[in-house]
Amino acid sequence: MNETSPVADSSANSHRIFGLKVPIFAIVTLVMIIAMYTDTLSKGMIGALLVMMVLGELFGFVGDRLPIVKTYLGGGAILALFGSAALVYANILPTGVSDNITTFMKSGGFLNFYIAALITGSILGMDSRILVKVGARFAIPLLAAVLFACLFAMAMGLLTGFSPQDAVVVITLPIMGGGMGAGAVPMSQIYQELLGQPASYYISILVPALALGNVFAIIIAGLLNGLANRMPSLTGNGQMMPGVEIKEEHTPLDISKLGIGLVISLTFFTAGQILGDFIPLHPYALMIVLVAAMKVMKLVPEAINDAAAHWFRFVAKNWTFALLFGIGIAYTDLGQVIDAISITYVLIVLAVVAGAAFGAGLAGKLVGFYPIESAITAGLCMANMGGTGDVAVLSAARRMQLMPFAQISSRLGGALILLISSLVVPIFFT
Repeated sequence: MNETSPVADSSANSHRIFGLKVPIFAIVTLVMIIAMYTDTLSKGMIGALLVMMVLGELFGFVGDRLPIVKTYLGGGAILALFGSAALVYANILPTGVSDNITTFMKSGGFLNFYIAALITGSILGMDSRILVKVGARFAIPLLAAVLFACLFAMAMGLLTGFSPQDAVVVITLPIMGGGMGAGAVPMSQIYQELLGQPASYYISILVPALALGNVFAIIIAGLLNGLANRMPSLTGNGQMMPGVEIKEEHTPLDISKLGIGLVISLTFFTAGQILGDFIPLHPYALMIVLVAAMKVMKLVPEAINDAAAHWFRFVAKNWTFALLFGIGIAYTDLGQVIDAISITYVLIVLAVVAGAAFGAGLAGKLVGFYPIESAITAGLCMANMGGTGDVAVLSAARRMQLMPFAQISSRLGGALILLISSLVVPIFFT
């Protein structure tokens, strides 16, 4: 199994779920279901992680084997995410279970735990020369993604009778803004100061665009993966540039490395939080800069680099579907997506996400990136819901090793959108 696909399709695993034979997995599932519906499931991490792993892997197994879903819509990734959201929306999952998972994901910090491992391990496991070569060019497709997202939205607005400035301010900017915490929430504060309505009013407008944009970003990521299979010249299969390969280390596994990698990832995450008290950027962005700077300056011993890479692979292999299931429970409100659906609104949101992917892919090719990898990282990961969306998009595209670049888009790109919002809104509305 490679880290870009949480479930392998090899014949050896065709009758196994999460490495377990189906009858054994069925027993595990039965025990979990009995505990869920008799209210004897443990609270906290034990109960939450059991449900997330078992149902996440089950949805992932099914989604990776549904013909159309697995080929074009992201396979198990999209089914784990939206399947769990559907369980909550249809009131199938007991409220106590969904509340426990939400607490574990948010207050318990499981999402941060996962992303810390991916950022630290993927960067420290990368050749420092490659990091410098790729990172220096990344700003160009990032800016192109924003430009083309705005242009596509305005064009679709004109075609459908929707105000072009509303298409940019109300739909495009929140979609490209880096998620809820780093995007919609601070953006609503900016709008409140500039336009006069309370922030809660703007949140109710911005969030549906964000949610629907995230859906399209995941779907388009799956479609791009299908395109990559049909037109291999457009893709590096998870590598950003021709001749520049982000290789996975294959050093022998030492159990002690996992513990070291865990501590190192949590330390870098904590350092990002500390820097966030002094520097007005999101802690994820600061964490990326710190890890990359220490890697480029060769301040991290090779043994620690290796340990962080091992921990990253362990987390990506074992907890990706679990995390996606938790994202569906804690962060994905199908009601908001459904309420936002109208033909005009959907078309403009689709235009935004498609424009972001097209602009990033085009500009990426001009600076030497593979168009599909550039479209996914600099485009779709700007148009999703931040960290949660990055995981879902990269899982759907089967390119989880691109997480460092996805996080640059979500965090540094999100900060760029807040700046643009503060400049553009007065021009359009005052």
